[in-house]
Amino acid sequence: MALAPTTNERNAATDHDNNKKHVIPLLTPYEMANFQLSHRVVLAPLTRQRAYAHVPRPHTILYYSQRTTKGGLLISEAAAVSETSIGYPDIPGMWTTEQVEAWKPIVDAVHAKGGIFFCQIWHGGRVSNTGFQPNGIAPVSSTDKGLTSQIRSNDLDVAQYSPPRRLRTDEIPLIVNEFRLAARKAIKAGIRLSPFANYAEAEDSNPKALGLYLAESLNKYGIAYCHVIEPRMETLEEKFECPHSLVPMRNAFNGTFIVAGGYVREDGNNAIAENRADLVAYGRWFLANPDLPRRFELNVPLNKYNRDTFYTSDPVIGYTDYPFLEAEA
Repeated sequence: MALAPTTNERNAATDHDNNKKHVIPLLTPYEMANFQLSHRVVLAPLTRQRAYAHVPRPHTILYYSQRTTKGGLLISEAAAVSETSIGYPDIPGMWTTEQVEAWKPIVDAVHAKGGIFFCQIWHGGRVSNTGFQPNGIAPVSSTDKGLTSQIRSNDLDVAQYSPPRRLRTDEIPLIVNEFRLAARKAIKAGIRLSPFANYAEAEDSNPKALGLYLAESLNKYGIAYCHVIEPRMETLEEKFECPHSLVPMRNAFNGTFIVAGGYVREDGNNAIAENRADLVAYGRWFLANPDLPRRFELNVPLNKYNRDTFYTSDPVIGYTDYPFLEAEA
């Protein structure tokens, strides 16, 4: 004979159901490799161009510390792997002792608040010009086809690119070694992919097949995470209606799958709840809201970002001066 539940049991069941209804998927814990994350809101790697002479500066300590939460994952702005890999002014590097030493207090500040910090490393390829190259040499690439000049994101400046020099086959291991050395300096490794994007005239003829191949191939290396840009982000500026999906890549990759590209609170929560991603990386909204996870928790309005200050060299304006909730109260 079944017994009717007691009042306490009914209340406990009601509380459990209510708690389930109020769970915010983005703010649930997650285990990535041997890292215990307290939430799934990731600071995306964002080029900020405040590392004068390619060396991180003290103001960068505050910038990353502001966006750190205990158990939160931050991915740094891309650091160049060598003096020939530079494509933008004042981006940080990861090839000299001076640069490595300059990164240390930044990493220490993040770790002091319980954050987890990964460094993104890159090579500019043909997205460069002779002015950024040592002794004015041509930038190297997989092609000798030049890149068309482009209006920068501030809608004012024009990015000029020099004709690149095509690498010889025997030179490719040298570039690979630059990444190996930089990764050793940065210690931790993940991979960022954007097979569907056409930035810098790098559109692929079959991005769906390319993305799937890359995701499957990375499994053999034990990569901690795969960070992929949504197909809807065909340009840096806005989202487009798109028939493609990252789900096949997500299903093929065995590690942590991070999505990025135009996400807000609602669709970020949906991506986690529907198991289309493990983590969601936020760029512009995290830039403008250093306490973004807290704002998502309270579901309060966000600071608006100022695109005009994304890539200026000012160490404060548009960098560390975005207000926290407490400052607005």
